[in-house]
Amino acid sequence: MLMTALFLVVPLDLKAAGLPAAHHWWVYLPVLFFSVLAMVPFIVMAERHGRNKPVLLGAVAALSVSLVGLYGFHTALPSLVLFLFLFFTAFNLLEASLPSLISRIAPPGAKGTAMGIFAAAQFGGAFLGGLLGGWFHQRFGQDAVLLFCAGVALAWFLVALPMRPPRQVSSQVVRVGARGVEEPETVQRLLLEIPGVEEAVVVAEEGLAYLKVDNRRLDSARLQAVCAGA
Repeated sequence: MLMTALFLVVPLDLKAAGLPAAHHWWVYLPVLFFSVLAMVPFIVMAERHGRNKPVLLGAVAALSVSLVGLYGFHTALPSLVLFLFLFFTAFNLLEASLPSLISRIAPPGAKGTAMGIFAAAQFGGAFLGGLLGGWFHQRFGQDAVLLFCAGVALAWFLVALPMRPPRQVSSQVVRVGARGVEEPETVQRLLLEIPGVEEAVVVAEEGLAYLKVDNRRLDSARLQAVCAGA
């Protein structure tokens, strides 16, 4: 939603700052390239060091700061570039980290459903960004769109602030053989007894088990033995 609403006014601001429309890519291309590089350390911090919540909150806060900055300093090209860089760094970081967060939080048997809801929310946000951004622009002008976006980002930050940090688990899918088809409840219980297996759902019709595992504690040899029917 923020991206769609923001780009109702950014091209107009660039043009007002003296950059012709044919040359806007001079800003967009380097800003996008360097923002992707800038987000990498934060992805590593979140995924390898379990700092998902601070990284998420920092990214949403950076969105708010960038949008307030664009509101206050959108008449000068250097400040436009600076705050667009900050916005894209935070945006790309969230684009990369949110699906990972969902896969950790969603129950093993409902990951596909959760990702489907997430995708639907993304498309709905793009629609609302154009709709609400256009309404604010028509009624109150360009600055109002930036204030609307900043308010949404701040609301997101306040909603995310009390969230519980997700567990450091990853998803695995394993075959459980004939016993998993014949005795899914028994195999599920055996899987849950393995150190490092946090959640397990056995789907007998598929001959598969969907797991959430803590790789730091996982007894891989025992997992293989259970899956093999030992």
